Amino acid sequence: MRSRGRPIILRTPWARALRGRSRAAIEARLPGFLLAQRWFGGKGRRIRHATVVDAVPLPAGRDVVFVTLVGVSYAEGRPDTHTLVLGCVLGDEASRMRHDEPHRVVADVTLGEREGVVHEALGDPGPSAVLLRAIARRSVLEGSRGSLVGVPGPAFRRMRGTGPLDSRLLGAEQSNTSVVFGRRLILKIFRRAEPGSNPELEIGRFLTDRARFAHAPAVAGGLEYRPRRGALVTLGVLQACVPNRGDAWTHTLAALRRYYGRLVSTPSGAGTRVRPAGSARDQAQAPIHGHARRLVGSYLDDARLLGRRTGELHLALAHESTDPAFAPEAFTPSYRHSLGRSMCSLAERNLSLLKRRLPALSPETQAAATALVKRRGELLGRCQAVATRKVTALRTRVHGDYHLGQVLRTSDDFVIIDFEGEPAVPLSARCLKHSPLKDVAGMVRSFHYAAHHSLRSLEARETLRPEARAALTPWARCWCEWVTTAFLDEYLVTVNGATFLPPRRDDVDALLAVYLLEKAIYELGYELNNRPEWVHLPLGGIHELLAANQGDHDAQVTTETEERQT
Repeated sequence: MRSRGRPIILRTPWARALRGRSRAAIEARLPGFLLAQRWFGGKGRRIRHATVVDAVPLPAGRDVVFVTLVGVSYAEGRPDTHTLVLGCVLGDEASRMRHDEPHRVVADVTLGEREGVVHEALGDPGPSAVLLRAIARRSVLEGSRGSLVGVPGPAFRRMRGTGPLDSRLLGAEQSNTSVVFGRRLILKIFRRAEPGSNPELEIGRFLTDRARFAHAPAVAGGLEYRPRRGALVTLGVLQACVPNRGDAWTHTLAALRRYYGRLVSTPSGAGTRVRPAGSARDQAQAPIHGHARRLVGSYLDDARLLGRRTGELHLALAHESTDPAFAPEAFTPSYRHSLGRSMCSLAERNLSLLKRRLPALSPETQAAATALVKRRGELLGRCQAVATRKVTALRTRVHGDYHLGQVLRTSDDFVIIDFEGEPAVPLSARCLKHSPLKDVAGMVRSFHYAAHHSLRSLEARETLRPEARAALTPWARCWCEWVTTAFLDEYLVTVNGATFLPPRRDDVDALLAVYLLEKAIYELGYELNNRPEWVHLPLGGIHELLAANQGDHDAQVTTETEERQT
């Protein structure tokens, strides 16, 4: 259990604590609390200190809670800021929280003769109701350095409806925290507070109010922090609550359990006779083998529907021509060079991290990791190659962190959520325009994750012997390739003729391969910092991508050499 140290003696009432002499003592406990949170993105760095930048009081009945901006500085790298909602409870309620919800406790405190705790209060009924009311009333709540401002959207009243709304904290682990109000609205608070408009709010408003895209949650409003000096910060977004059966990741794992179950009686080696061949574009145009269709089942139809919804999203994001934030832009040489440099930098950082973490990995994962470190030159060469290929296409705003966990499964359809972008990437970079094939690559990588993670899970639950997993691994690749075929087929039909899609077939293949490799390299760093037991997934993906694209890379080098000689 995380140690909270000796109790802090509050010299002033809690309503003034974060602005008075007790603040420094509370700040000293914040690093330990932050490191224990699933949503905190700074776990890979050593915290020097945490400072309360501003604390905006929310009057929540008898209690006072503070929407608190906490600045965190590190021994290496740039500082960042995080959003907490801090409250204080005493007596029996404090004892209950220590016992039942220790993860919410920041510090033990003593106020007069009473003992209590400073705790994370986001999701408690009082603060949640105040935040919703702030959006409804366009409230301006003053802090010492800025204001918390509620901003309702055009459809707020219709989406809010009438009558009281009970609130509850959504339990999903992610980089933000969400509060659900009845079955109507969901308020997502961004834990990492960065200057600028968060893409979740910006893209959500665009899809709701201008593009009228029906397969993403409608936006009802937002919360902003407006400092006396500097750019505004998006603290939260209020959206329609979408009735669903869970996310597409869970839905896919269930389909994979059925798939592997059907394979138990399949003759050995049959998988190699039904795997598709050729490039991604080739696969998308190939008819799906009847045996594969019987094995994969109805999930092939799900993959096609997901491809269609993905294409429709990209068409919606590309239809704007006047707003600079959304108007498509050319795929310029400058962008290509920037993409190549960023991929090389990411690969160097994550390979260095991999070498440092090597002793902590399992023997099987160590072998794959050592092999990848030896392929450093090959990997960097592949990253640099993107700068030399001319691509005729436009760049648009994209989802930016697209995978099966970012899609909800409704009764008979899919709804795309979470447009915040990759949490570890700076906000300014998440607002850049890319080829929509970046999102396509994210979903293809998610299929790979699901297929191989499902196998490991079956083995971990002892429903599959280790030797059986080895025998089924080729079938995992078979499933990935045919599901990708169905997804890409419908996607390419949906966006056919769009200006963001390169007209040349080989350019589509090459660009998709670039984004697949970029995504897998990003995943490697993410898993090393957050889920070391999952590192084998991006490692296997990178090795597969390097092997699969070797022929295409050699052909490209030969073509470029011939062009120079000519």
